[in-house]
Amino acid sequence: MDTSDYVLIVDDDRGIRELIATYLEKNGMRTAVAANGRQMRAELEQGVPDLIVLDLMLPGEDGLTLCRELRAGKFRTVPVLMLTARGEETDRIIGLEMGADDYLAKPFAVRELLARIKAVLRRARMLPPNMQLAEAAEIIRFGDWRLDTTARHLLDADGVMVALSGAEYRLLRVFLDHPQRVLTRDQLLNLTQGRQADQFDRSIDLLVSRLRQRLRDEAREPRYIKTLRSEGYVFSSSVTLSGGEA
Repeated sequence: MDTSDYVLIVDDDRGIRELIATYLEKNGMRTAVAANGRQMRAELEQGVPDLIVLDLMLPGEDGLTLCRELRAGKFRTVPVLMLTARGEETDRIIGLEMGADDYLAKPFAVRELLARIKAVLRRARMLPPNMQLAEAAEIIRFGDWRLDTTARHLLDADGVMVALSGAEYRLLRVFLDHPQRVLTRDQLLNLTQGRQADQFDRSIDLLVSRLRQRLRDEAREPRYIKTLRSEGYVFSSSVTLSGGEA
């Protein structure tokens, strides 16, 4: 059985596809290539990759659209490294918001791309097996709330929908998949963004604050997301799964 890492490369530039594939294969990885969303889906039907290298500026369905599709379906836990010809900060943020695990601007050195791929795979695998995201349920209930994971709708006790950003939804799913368990900032970053926090990274704290606002959770006496000083966060509400009507 071949245990080498399997990388799917999605880029409309044939030269770039071949360059990346050749270099990764020389470094012991298996690869498959696709020029667009249709070919990507066909390759995914043949086998689940360990990581997807996805170009942002694809013709037709762009990389952001495809990344959003991946994160909403059965391939939502497959790491995505996004490539783009544009290096602006806003593009990087949008890519990460849509669910990309890392970002590399063109032109790039294939050596750096390989290092990024290895880093993303290493971070994804540093989590113990029971820290992986659970399979989606149609409805997740907690406290006065219901999360419809098919439509990605958060509903309050009166059935009023509360809008969530992609990052807020992913963070809530992580908490709901691991209730009553202390999650460190590094674990939350790995599960939601596929990266580790540096010394001054407070992005998870800001995201938790935003999610608390959506849940109308008081920071001083939280009902759902509690802060454990020097440890991280814990989702303290009980969680139930169902496939019935919301």
